Amino acid sequence: MTDHSPLWEVFVRARRGLSHTHVGSLHAPDAELALRNARDLYTRRQEGVSIWVVPAAAITASSPDEKDAFFDPAADKVYRHPTFYEVPDGVAHL
Repeated sequence: MTDHSPLWEVFVRARRGLSHTHVGSLHAPDAELALRNARDLYTRRQEGVSIWVVPAAAITASSPDEKDAFFDPAADKVYRHPTFYEVPDGVAHL
């Protein structure tokens, strides 16, 4: 059997105050069924307080193979690093 339903990425927040974490993927024909299936599949022991389902086709991501070309431009912006700034001698806490 071939499943032609769209692929959905599932994110679960374990408890309030934490970020949603990617927990897996599933196939479903629509968002409502994807949400219900995600609940049944990824939160069977009530370990989540919130679930996001996102169509995999809607996610744009960088490739790990392009890591150096993608992230290296940030390295030449030294002002973004805390070591760029000098703390005056009289300052005890920032």
